[in-house]
Amino acid sequence: MHRGITAVLACGTAAAAVLVAGPAHAAGTYSAFVFSNGSTQPQIYTFIKSATRTLDMTMYELSDTTAENDLIAQKKAGVTVRVILDRTRTSVNDAAYSKLSAAGVGVVWSSSAYVYTHQKTITVDGTESLILSGNLTSKYYSTGVDYGVFDNDPTDVSAIERVFNADYKHSSVTPSDGDNLLWSPTDAESRLLSVINGATTTLDVEEEEFSDTALTDAIAARAAAGVTVRVVVEDPSSYASEVSDVDSSGGSVAGYSGSTGTYIHAKAIVADYGLSTQQVEVGSMNFSTNSVGSNRELGIILTDQAVADTIENHFNGDFANGTPE
Repeated sequence: MHRGITAVLACGTAAAAVLVAGPAHAAGTYSAFVFSNGSTQPQIYTFIKSATRTLDMTMYELSDTTAENDLIAQKKAGVTVRVILDRTRTSVNDAAYSKLSAAGVGVVWSSSAYVYTHQKTITVDGTESLILSGNLTSKYYSTGVDYGVFDNDPTDVSAIERVFNADYKHSSVTPSDGDNLLWSPTDAESRLLSVINGATTTLDVEEEEFSDTALTDAIAARAAAGVTVRVVVEDPSSYASEVSDVDSSGGSVAGYSGSTGTYIHAKAIVADYGLSTQQVEVGSMNFSTNSVGSNRELGIILTDQAVADTIENHFNGDFANGTPE
């Protein structure tokens, strides 16, 4: 189903299977997709419905009738369904919480140990995880830009499940990065910096928020070092100083405003696309102090070519269609 190494362009483009050698340590396969700009997210629903034994979901915002009904249907079919929803987003999550709870789904509010539980992850049968940059909030599907990555690397999935089990019980845990992961509030900033600082030729960054000084300074430094840097950011006027630093260092920034239609909610990096040094990162982390230091967040860093193709190809369109800053 999702276990081939395929890149899926969810905006109506047919996917092509591309066999690529993964990193030497990898024990899994990976595929990526771009959120559909319709009213639904069929690939996510298909993944939910693929569970036969267990389904664990951590979601910052859940307001999607189809996804909620699918979770309930899985519970009725005998699947053990557990859901963590962010406790601060009650205005969005209350309805889903009540609906799932009434149906017997194991749903809990997130721990107060984190400012926000901003992670967006679904794991089925303890064997495959879907790591998302976007929430399951249907009213934003038509305009939002977001990505998802399927990961069946056993070490990654085990690490994700261990953290889920602890967060579900509100107990403390030190996350493992498995083979490919990065977590907040533990090592997200250092892992993101490793991707940025490792870029030798090109660096493409797509972010909703762009305020964390260490990360934005590192991007500007790569531009100053001669790396071709391109940034796509939502509402660049909110990050005027950071955008100016990237521009003055030789980088290029394209901005969006939600009032124009497209909303950049994605959080992704592609470094050295197509080279042996290539790395691609997708996750829930914004470039903000809360996101890297105080929230529960999850991302993934890969060298996989098919995943990089999916993110880079969509990034190119977003960069071309944005307003130069």
